Amino acid sequence: MAFIEFNDVSFGFGPVSNRYEVFENASLSVEENEFVAIIGFSGSGKSTLISLLAGLQKPDFGVVMMDGDIVQEPGPDKGIMFQNYSLLPWLSVVGNIDLAVKQVFTEMKVDERRDYVQHYVDIVSLTGSEYKKPHELSGGMRQRLSLARTLAMKPEVLLLDEPLSALDALTRAVLQDEIIRIWEEDRRTVVMITNDVDEAVLMADRIVPLTPGPSAGFGKSFPVTLERPRNRATLNFNPEFKKLRNEVTRYMLQINADAKALAPVEELALPNLEPRMPGKLPVQSPV
Repeated sequence: MAFIEFNDVSFGFGPVSNRYEVFENASLSVEENEFVAIIGFSGSGKSTLISLLAGLQKPDFGVVMMDGDIVQEPGPDKGIMFQNYSLLPWLSVVGNIDLAVKQVFTEMKVDERRDYVQHYVDIVSLTGSEYKKPHELSGGMRQRLSLARTLAMKPEVLLLDEPLSALDALTRAVLQDEIIRIWEEDRRTVVMITNDVDEAVLMADRIVPLTPGPSAGFGKSFPVTLERPRNRATLNFNPEFKKLRNEVTRYMLQINADAKALAPVEELALPNLEPRMPGKLPVQSPV
């Protein structure tokens, strides 16, 4: 049995007379310590998928399982990173992390907890900013703080809901490398939502497209066999990288075209799935 099982899940919103079906008989399996990138169109249910995996919502039909147990509710074993940071504005960097740690590790002593929190501040390169409030941090620093807070709870699964989509290209590149580095040092099961093919190929072990909604499901799975650690500067010249990126992009464009052909009245929004011009990943620069 896989570590995460999303078995024949159907889920929708609204009354029976005017119901929007987000998922219909959707199934997905994720192995323990696997890094899976879910890529999809606007309206295909990406954020709803994260909510179902986290236990924030329950399927109408089917079942979501984690490590052999049915997911019933949110918990510290499921760490979530959102697009909007979700930080407490009245607490400092240390305070935001410490609050989460106290909730999970109730028996940890004060001195031990102080060192523990500092360790995660250092991991995400926020050393020297321990007592700054969120409004004093840049967007990239806030997202690093959100990552540190999530990791400090030691969740079994990391659920990343497009956490880098609001950042500029260089900051996004830095945080991509940060997440990969931390994941390689301390392996966890990761499900990441993204609408960027390059990001998915760079970071994931496997890419799984969502078909366009309504009644979305999971499409063809694309294993990413590129050797780790991956260097974004050299990946641009790697034939396997370029081949996989083009295959995923063509597949997404095709399922979008097929969906439009079946429902020509509805306009399905297509995210940024084209490779970056002139086809290069941003090279990390110091921040």
